Amino acid sequence: MTVDLRTAYLGLDLRSPLVCSSSPYTGELATARRMERAGAAAIVLPSLFEEEILNEELQLTRALEAGTNQFAEALDYFPSIDSIPSPSDRYVELIAIYKRELDIPVIASLNAATPGGWVRYARQIQEAGADALELNLYHLVADPRMTAADRERMDLDLVRAVCSVVTIPVTVKLSPFYSALAGFATDAVSTGADGLVLFNRFYQPDLDLETLDVVNRVELSHPSELRGPLRWIAILRPLLGPGISLAATSGVHSGTDAVKALLVGADVAMMTSALLRHGPEFVATVERELVEWLDMHDYESVSQLRGAATKATVGDPTAFERANYMATLHSWSSPPELATT
Repeated sequence: MTVDLRTAYLGLDLRSPLVCSSSPYTGELATARRMERAGAAAIVLPSLFEEEILNEELQLTRALEAGTNQFAEALDYFPSIDSIPSPSDRYVELIAIYKRELDIPVIASLNAATPGGWVRYARQIQEAGADALELNLYHLVADPRMTAADRERMDLDLVRAVCSVVTIPVTVKLSPFYSALAGFATDAVSTGADGLVLFNRFYQPDLDLETLDVVNRVELSHPSELRGPLRWIAILRPLLGPGISLAATSGVHSGTDAVKALLVGADVAMMTSALLRHGPEFVATVERELVEWLDMHDYESVSQLRGAATKATVGDPTAFERANYMATLHSWSSPPELATT
């Protein structure tokens, strides 16, 4: 039996539900080609960060103006230059190159810090030819004067502003830490978002015990991290309906992980850590495992499987909520060697 893997995401027709999410791999054309050959249905480019743009412009200005207060002739240190490509210039050029060289959809990712930045760069991304735009919401609210309602209102204003100036599909990559996630998710959709990506995976600082410096450590995800996206996609799918695209990300490491994402109602399963660990060609392995599972369980297509285990379709809907908390705790049993007699 031939299994039909086709799916739709953000209005884009994809050959399968396997999408390569934002990573260093998706920022390299040669590697992107390898992922496409291995079966990737679409790729999400690394995020364009407004802070990166502003920092580079600041450093360039400081370099060009160094010494001008002391020596007038310092103005002639560098030749006159009409313009120097900024990170945003390089990003839109990357989009144009990918659209020219790849046959699969290219989704841009944007993480801006100001309302004006979101709108300005979203327009540039659309003009460069991106098939869709992923808004990467990431804020650390350390100011005690800002409430959760304040932050959520600002985020929704950003989503609304971007959706009002572009015509390409827009999806929002959410944090799992909103105090009322279902409410924020439905509000994001009502402001114009065409889809949601669950969840943004934040990197946490660590400490060097010798120098006491704060250090950055990148740790790849584990399949257990898929449980958060599974729970919330299962809850949100019945609330949002089939017209809103949902993507599962964080913890997709195998074909069976992709199956779980589809069962709870995801349109696509996104991968990063599995590819960084095993290489770009691992997309083909995940697709083979997905096809084998579907064939073994007599599913003819992805669409036939999708949504079979949402909160609205499972036998016990409370399994996705707090009512299942005590049952989960009591499911633990100590190893025999630790059991008391």
